[in-house]
Amino acid sequence: MADKTLRLPENAPGRFYVDDTCTPCHTCMDVAGPDTSTPLLRYRDDESKVYFARQPVTSVEAAAAEEALDICPTQAIGNDGDD
Repeated sequence: MADKTLRLPENAPGRFYVDDTCTPCHTCMDVAGPDTSTPLLRYRDDESKVYFARQPVTSVEAAAAEEALDICPTQAIGNDGDD
């Protein structure tokens, strides 16, 4: 489970976040990454971590963020339930 205290500073404010345990395995990017017109997730400039560039707005985007959370092998993606 992601740790809110390890939340990466690049994350957009909101309920979804990536913490410092991310090992950019690319799995989450398949569902919420740069293949969309306005990606939810992006890589840091050095590609060492992934972060939420923005929070989901639509139900489809929220489902993609939840799917990314569910498939993250390191459980580095969190949802603290706060909007």
